[in-house]
Amino acid sequence: MSGVEGFSDKVSFVWSVADLLRGDIRQHEYGQFILPFVVLRRLDCALEATKPEVIEKAKALAGKVENVDPILERVTKQPYYNTSPLSFTDLLNDPSNVGKNLRSYVAGFSRDAADVLEKYRLAERIDTLDKAGLLYQVVAKFADINLHPKLVPNEAMGYIFEELLRRFSEMQNETAGEHFTPREVIKLMVNILFSEDEEALAGPAPVRTMLDPACGTGGMLSTGQEHLRTLNPDAHLEVYGQELNPETWAICRSDMLIKGEDPDNIVLGNSFTADGFSTDRFDYLLANPPFGVDWKKYADPIVAEHDNEGTDGRFGAGLPRVSDGSFLFLQHMIGRMKPVVGTGGGSRLAIVFSGSPLFSGAAGSGESNIRKWIIENDWLEAVVALPDQLFYNTGISTYFWVLTNRKSADRKGKIALIDARGAASKMRKSLGNKRHYLTDDTIAELTRLYADAPHLADSDDEPRVKVLPNEAFGFQRITVEQPLRRRWQITDEVLEALAESKQWQKYESTSAGREVPARRSSSGEERAAYRDHEPRPADLLASYVGKDYASDKDLIAELSPVISASVAKQLAKLAATPDPDAPIVKDRKGNSLPDPDLRDYENVPLGEDVDLYLKREVHPYAPEAWIDHSKTKIGYEIPLTRHFYVYTPPRPVAEIDKEIAEREARIRELLGGLA
Repeated sequence: MSGVEGFSDKVSFVWSVADLLRGDIRQHEYGQFILPFVVLRRLDCALEATKPEVIEKAKALAGKVENVDPILERVTKQPYYNTSPLSFTDLLNDPSNVGKNLRSYVAGFSRDAADVLEKYRLAERIDTLDKAGLLYQVVAKFADINLHPKLVPNEAMGYIFEELLRRFSEMQNETAGEHFTPREVIKLMVNILFSEDEEALAGPAPVRTMLDPACGTGGMLSTGQEHLRTLNPDAHLEVYGQELNPETWAICRSDMLIKGEDPDNIVLGNSFTADGFSTDRFDYLLANPPFGVDWKKYADPIVAEHDNEGTDGRFGAGLPRVSDGSFLFLQHMIGRMKPVVGTGGGSRLAIVFSGSPLFSGAAGSGESNIRKWIIENDWLEAVVALPDQLFYNTGISTYFWVLTNRKSADRKGKIALIDARGAASKMRKSLGNKRHYLTDDTIAELTRLYADAPHLADSDDEPRVKVLPNEAFGFQRITVEQPLRRRWQITDEVLEALAESKQWQKYESTSAGREVPARRSSSGEERAAYRDHEPRPADLLASYVGKDYASDKDLIAELSPVISASVAKQLAKLAATPDPDAPIVKDRKGNSLPDPDLRDYENVPLGEDVDLYLKREVHPYAPEAWIDHSKTKIGYEIPLTRHFYVYTPPRPVAEIDKEIAEREARIRELLGGLA
């Protein structure tokens, strides 16, 4: 960035416009007013040389050609044009009508450019500045800066725009994180994403493609382009993105416009329900989707795709809980990877997650099934644990996953875990929740660790790297049962509970030959009379109180002639009491029935014999336990912190006692001084 001539001067000049807004516009809104004017001025300068020819050509084509866009764009050699007779500097010639003339000038832009300016809500910004008496001053300020492509090349213009965007995002603090990923995080992700391909990317003028399905303001895409240029100035990275928020979409699209990229590559809409790239596949994919986003309002088409298309669609592996759509983004990105053909093709992707996708969801859940699908297909290459407090709108721990369908030979069947949690440097001034950052040296060091991970796996000298086989992240969720031991005893409490049951109330209201007042009567006297005459279990079954039964079947068989079968069954249910000394309850075939109150679940490492596990870990405490193999499920989780946990023994008691004694002595000394 330092090599771009006049970069800092131009940023400072544009930044000075904020001085005009102070007092009339809230500080966190400065970017909403200044950025669209940066775009407007850049477009005006880029069209300056061809403006007369465009106006003449547009007049000649009027009424003769329905779609003039491709013709006029060939004249401008840009993906946009403006047919207004006014230029940006012409607006200063009529100070009393600058608002009216500016609206007329903006209306002359072609569809793509006009759409971007509309999503910036430029018309609303113009009205606000006009009413505040600031519009002429702002236009005059921008008219003084020359952003012509010959003076400010596309690359430099991109740097200027992105630096302004970064500053405005930092001013927003708590809202910046919704649309802005810290540049050092993106740089680390891009470094690692390209680290396996540096040799291929160093070839003669390689062209690659990159998609961000939640592109926000386009920071990841721009950083990807910047990094590829450092690897090979002749390389070209075609970037594509989709964004749900209209204003941030406008920022990203205008960034593409002013850098000479194809603005149609940035699509407005929901990546899940209106995929803008359903038939495209990409070499690289990057994303920092919002954490914990509820996808309930988009659920219908997502569930329909899952149910109807299965693995031929994007969400066939499973659906996460509706409160967190992170895994939907990952599945969507996997669906946009290029297939591997022979020794070529394939893709690499990186995505930022919170800690939840590492382990949320039990075996058999949507999240676990998605992890299972990814790991068993050998796509997960690594998980990098980042320091906390790196992002503007959250201080939680974050991670990014790296996936590829073309792993190198030394990474096949393995997953690398990189612990970078202690790699942060403290900022002198916090920005929202962002109090830490990664230095360039740290980024280079972590990139090296990633590249060398397969060779560092067994090294005691590098505790920040673990490389484990895929199977290490799988487990068998077994159901451990213990035999049901019950005794059945009728007590007063059991009969009282029976009286409140639906089975008894139905029975007593329909007893043969019994006439009772209608339940639905509104008369208080009739209801009282009903209660007085209502037969109670305590009256009918008093002779059975205190009696024990060996099984529920015995109880039901004895009482069915006295009460209905449904009431007898309910009574047996209420009378059942756990008793470890009672005989085991068995079914008709003589098999022991399981006790649901003693049911337990165990996670057994994948590949381990579960019966041996039961004998070793469970039978010493529950010798009659058995495994219900029909309920066993395979699950996957990535317990990263567990793998890096280092046990710290507690301090010796003598040392603690000594410290307490010293502090007590100090307190007595201080109290003595007060006296």
